[in-house]
Amino acid sequence: MKPVILLTGKNGQVGAELLRLLPQVGEVVARGHDQLDLSNPADIRRTIREVRPQLIVNAAAYTAVDQAETDETTARAVNAEAPGLMAEEAKKIDAALVHYSTDYVFDGTKKAPYDEIDSVNPINVYGKTKFAGEQAIRNSGLAHLIFRTAWVYATRGRNFLLTILRLATEREELKIVSDQVGAPTCASEVAGATAKILTRILERNDHSSVFSQVSGTYHMSAAGRTTWYEFAESILEKAEATSHIPEWLAAATKERPLIARRLIPISTKEFGSPTHRPVYSILSNSRLIQTFGVALPDWQAQLQRCFASDSIAANRGAD
Repeated sequence: MKPVILLTGKNGQVGAELLRLLPQVGEVVARGHDQLDLSNPADIRRTIREVRPQLIVNAAAYTAVDQAETDETTARAVNAEAPGLMAEEAKKIDAALVHYSTDYVFDGTKKAPYDEIDSVNPINVYGKTKFAGEQAIRNSGLAHLIFRTAWVYATRGRNFLLTILRLATEREELKIVSDQVGAPTCASEVAGATAKILTRILERNDHSSVFSQVSGTYHMSAAGRTTWYEFAESILEKAEATSHIPEWLAAATKERPLIARRLIPISTKEFGSPTHRPVYSILSNSRLIQTFGVALPDWQAQLQRCFASDSIAANRGAD
């Protein structure tokens, strides 16, 4: 009998991909923001008590980094308090929890890839609330998997990939930050890696014991490194070179031609963002590979897969 999986954030970038893959792993009960308000503790408790899942996969989050600076109450409720409540309720029914976190728990001052044991020091509200959510889960004593990922994008929702493509149909010149280093990670790859890991655990008769053995925090991001400027260059190069226009690309550009002819590299300071962001946030995936034998492809290969894909994840929107 397949385990019951409660998936939150089903309309988000990672959540929509999980909704496509997790039915291979278990019986999925999926909730979006309109069905489960993570800023409402009573709603969280009621949902978990009604569904009584063996596994909760929390793909929902408050991800508006700039907006979080002026809406800390909501960001904290969704990113910090909700995961703690999920862990508390899950423990009562002997369920496990999968949760996603971020490279933004680090301050970006390190010059080599961050390991899971490196000290965290978030420099914005988003990062602080996400780390608080991690801590709430750890402190609950519940068997859990926390996957930290980075620079997530998808062929749906709101993200850098789709923003660059839209702007390239509107402007001949684009100014792109060139002094932040990271690894753009496609939501479908995060979901795919998660599904592989969960399949390997849940197919075991002693899966509860296995969850306890591997319980902890893991980095799950693309291999390689780049800057936002170089990422934008690659996006436009691939868009121009695509002979068969995928459905998602036609939707992103509204079937208009790309008119951007010049990308101008600028500094973070010149960009003028109101929010501090890490200038370096490469994550080491060594622990993920050693524990589960799962490795995400290089960021360039992931981007290429996007342009080779015709599909748009179901239920356009974002959680």
